[in-house]
Amino acid sequence: MKEKTILLVEDNQDDEELALLAFKKGQVLNEVIVARDGVEALDYLFGTGPHAGRDVAVLPQLMLLDLKLPKIDGLEVLRQVRANPRTRRLPVVILTSSKEDEDLVKGYDLGANSYVRKPVAFDQFVEAVRQLQMYWLVMNEPPPT
Repeated sequence: MKEKTILLVEDNQDDEELALLAFKKGQVLNEVIVARDGVEALDYLFGTGPHAGRDVAVLPQLMLLDLKLPKIDGLEVLRQVRANPRTRRLPVVILTSSKEDEDLVKGYDLGANSYVRKPVAFDQFVEAVRQLQMYWLVMNEPPPT
């Protein structure tokens, strides 16, 4: 069985470190691949740029996607992921601090599977990550690849 990986798309170094610490504290043992902007996320998924030659048939089990990203924002990343037949079923959870209703609506309109606002308190963040991991990597039955 292929290892279940998580693609964390997060440009804020503090939030990235917090997420990785939350994964560790929540005993998430899956490999976490970090993309720090929208271009890096798309390069990883589509095997372009510095990820040219990567086996693009191996997709992460889950993408945690921030919205406010440099170069290409999270909504455009989501749009491109959903437009590609190979990646359109990739589970995408928007994990953001945005409280804008417009972002929430656009995220779902573009095909996000879930929208989670980042909890401010560390313990709540750890619990949110634990629940996301439990649902998306353990309980959820993804479509065959």
